[in-house]
Amino acid sequence: MPATATAHKLIQAAQVLCANVEHLKFSPPVAYVYNPLVYAWRAHETYLRRYGGRPRRVLFLGMNPGPFGMAQTGVPFGEVSVVRDWLGIDTTIAEPPREHPKRPVEGLACRRSEISGKRLWGLFARQFEKPERFFREHFIINYCPLLFLETSGRNLPPDKLPARQMVSLHDACDQHLRRVVDCLKPEWLIGIGDFAEKRARLLFRSSGLRIGRILHPSPASPAANRDWAGKATRQLTTLGVWT
Repeated sequence: MPATATAHKLIQAAQVLCANVEHLKFSPPVAYVYNPLVYAWRAHETYLRRYGGRPRRVLFLGMNPGPFGMAQTGVPFGEVSVVRDWLGIDTTIAEPPREHPKRPVEGLACRRSEISGKRLWGLFARQFEKPERFFREHFIINYCPLLFLETSGRNLPPDKLPARQMVSLHDACDQHLRRVVDCLKPEWLIGIGDFAEKRARLLFRSSGLRIGRILHPSPASPAANRDWAGKATRQLTTLGVWT
């Protein structure tokens, strides 16, 4: 499938982001860094090429890859069954050059569920039935493309990194988000969780872009473990994103 002009710009922006973060160095508590824009590039490019072909009314912004989501599939919130069966993306995923023994990258053969992705994409699948209907007005990206792991294998979210390690990472990710917004020209930028909303407001507070937030679907959030889909739907309806 040839890329449209919009998809081509998104692909170029992702390549620049990949190059800008690939050389960054991180110290403890970070022990391992996975960059799926390198080893899962084919899947990520397919996602951008197939579904990022034109401007969108609503851009959803996540934080960074989950260990059983985008880190496995190259797709934001990439629950394996959703990526393979609903989005129809089925490509070979390589391995990161340095892999934690407790967090291997198995690609679409991964049997662990990414609960956040299952909840998020599950809501969209129920609401829109077909991906083409969802992507007619919506798109999803992550702010940061990197997964950080501690020595134990525990996931370390970007907002838990030491502040001094975030400066260069913020520069690269902010630049990429601005490029994506310029490409897709959304009316709404919706942060999936507090971190994403804060970055969105910081970057676009004077732009006229309408910014909101939905509850993050992570099971680490007690509020997300009781009717997350209903809560997120009500938030989007209250904002006026959905009617």
